[in-house]
Formats: sequence, structure tokens, C-alpha cells
Amino acid sequence: MDALAGLLEGPRARGAFMIRACFDPPWGIRVEDRAPLTIMLLVRGDAWVTTEGGQRLRLAAGDVAIARGPDPYIVADDPGTVPQAVILPGGECSYPDGRSMKGHWDLGVRSWGDRLDGSAVMLIGTYMMQGEISGRLLDALPPLLTLTADMWDCALTDILAEEIVRDEPGQEVVLDRLLDLLVIAALRSWFSRPEAEAPAWYQALADPVVGRVLRLVQDDPAHPWTVATLAAKAGVSRAALARRFSELVGEPPMTYLTGWRLALAADRLRDTEDTIGAIARQVGYGSSFALSSAFKRVYGVSPQEHRTRAA
Repeated sequence: MDALAGLLEGPRARGAFMIRACFDPPWGIRVEDRAPLTIMLLVRGDAWVTTEGGQRLRLAAGDVAIARGPDPYIVADDPGTVPQAVILPGGECSYPDGRSMKGHWDLGVRSWGDRLDGSAVMLIGTYMMQGEISGRLLDALPPLLTLTADMWDCALTDILAEEIVRDEPGQEVVLDRLLDLLVIAALRSWFSRPEAEAPAWYQALADPVVGRVLRLVQDDPAHPWTVATLAAKAGVSRAALARRFSELVGEPPMTYLTGWRLALAADRLRDTEDTIGAIARQVGYGSSFALSSAFKRVYGVSPQEHRTRAA
């Protein structure tokens, strides 16, 4: 498995919040849903996305923005427009004064806003739960990123625009899978750009020594790796590997290995019904007790608690 495939295999939407938003200016929405990841695809018109930290991104038709939670942000026709609605956890909507907006701006099946033929139309897909997106992927992303229409060409846009307003049996599953594919396509395009703020370990893959070690660890996490065995495979001394790895990745080899193993375990707890003991062996721990101890130390909960929350 290459590094990018390993990073992008995580999205698994389950009943994602999907909507077609249609507005006429002035319009503004404040998003406080604390969702781990939201993708916004502008089909028509113009929009601005503004983070709490003051970062601003302008979107034109065909552009896509991806917001990483949980910090709030504002989507509006203009950075100066005062939000008229607030999106809360679970997709609930309210007026800025706290009054519920339930039923207001409802335009039909997964459609919301002023009117269906509004001057601005945006397709929005939100992963509702942290467990639906790999923590490794979220950690690799900035709070807000954008791809302009000339940076990517995705055939899924028209398909999603058609499917999002349908009301047919199994539609939720269809939309979940389309959302996963759309996110993967967008992030693959983003990671391929030189200015992408890829994580240090991702950039270190280009190094002839550290890159080889990273691939060994990623391809076979269950192997009983030590710094000595990894150094031998890379053809350098233990000291040289430890120094170079820490310089490029930002942490020692065994610390990275532990993080990789636990991240894989977290994903498998979410995505499979394998026992904790089986998962422990798959990621390089000798027993469920050893995995549980390490997992709780890093994630703050036991593997079983993590699985229950993800479900």
C-alpha cells in the first residue's frame, strides 16, 4: 500500500448530512456543528468561507472547500454579511438568537435555502461522527483548504447533484458512498500540489533512508520491528537512522511505529468486527491487554469504548 492510499482509505460515511443549499444574497450561515470534516462544492454563484482565526477563502462555481472541525466557520455571499442561521451538531438549525429554524428554509428533499433556483447553489456533505474519518487523515489536513475548478476535474459532481435530491430506497447509502469518493478525489488532487501542507512523515517518504523505513513500517506493522532491524534494512547505523528519522518526521522511529499501530487499530475497531485480540496481533501487539494499555494511554479510552463510540 502506498502512503497516499493508506491515508485516504479512512472515509466511511454513515448517514452523512447531505444537503443542496440555494441562496440569494445577502446570505450567511455560521457552522457550529463540530463535525470532523465537511466538503462544500459550489455549483453556481460565489461564496466566501471564513474561519474563527480570520482565514478567508473565496469560492467560485466549480470550486471545492474542505473544512476540518471542530472549530466553527462562516459561509456567506460576502465576508461582511451577518449570518442569518446557525448549523448545530446533528444538522440542527437555529436563528442566531437561538430560536429553532425547524421547517424554515425547507425547499424539499435535502434542499434548503431561499429558492431552488437561487443565484448561489452549494452541495454540502458532512461526516457527522469522528469515527467516520481516520484520525491520521484529519491530522494531515489544515483547518480549511480549497481547490479551484482548474485544479481538479471530478465527474462525480454532476452525479452527486442529481442524487442528492432523490428520495428513493437505499438513497442514504448511495449518498454516503458518493461523499466518500468525492472527498478522496478532492484530497488526492490537493496532496498532489506542491503547496499542500502534507504531514512531515508524508514528505519524508521521498528520503532514500527514512522513506524506506516508513514503507517497511506501514506495509508490515505486525513485524517485531526494532531500531536495529529497521536500520539494517535501510543500510545505516542505528544512530544515523534515529537522528535522520527524528529530523525529518519530527519523532523517533519507535514513537512513530507506536502511533501507526494504534491508528490502524482504531480504524479496524471501527470498520471490522474482529476481536480485540485479533486486531492486536494484526498491528503488532502480543495480546489484547498490551494493545488496551497502549491504546488507553494515547486515546484516553479502551479499545472497546472506542468501538462502542464509533458504532
